[in-house]
Amino acid sequence: MRHSERLAALGITLPEVAAPVAAYVPTARTGDLVFTSGQLPFVDGSLPRTGRVGAEVSAEDAEADARQCALNALAAVHASVGIDNIVRVVKVVGFVASAANFTGQPGVINGASNLLGEVLGEAGQHARSAVGVAELPLGAPVEVELIVQVR
Repeated sequence: MRHSERLAALGITLPEVAAPVAAYVPTARTGDLVFTSGQLPFVDGSLPRTGRVGAEVSAEDAEADARQCALNALAAVHASVGIDNIVRVVKVVGFVASAANFTGQPGVINGASNLLGEVLGEAGQHARSAVGVAELPLGAPVEVELIVQVR
């Protein structure tokens, strides 16, 4: 099944690519790799919540935000090369704005990893880093970037 067909079967619509909030582009391609810029969990142009995970934001809400970040990253890749040209996700890097002593970053970033698996199947399996940070742009609780191999 093509990735676009799987998206349709899951009832998932790719969002519009979020406009950059600074001096960068949403994706950069070199050879058969597409790198996305860090994607925040924008929904219709705004963040559903702000704050640090383990304080103002629950781990469950942050996991949903990570899922949205991955969806936004797929939208950026789709706008660049088309989602059906994805061969595989090579690497996911997830950043979690974390309260002191919060250590559940891997569980939060599972939101992104699980979405990639649902949409891309085996091509969505990837290497990954889940990193806790003090703050993220615009107060977002989560940011995700992808490295994707394409045709």
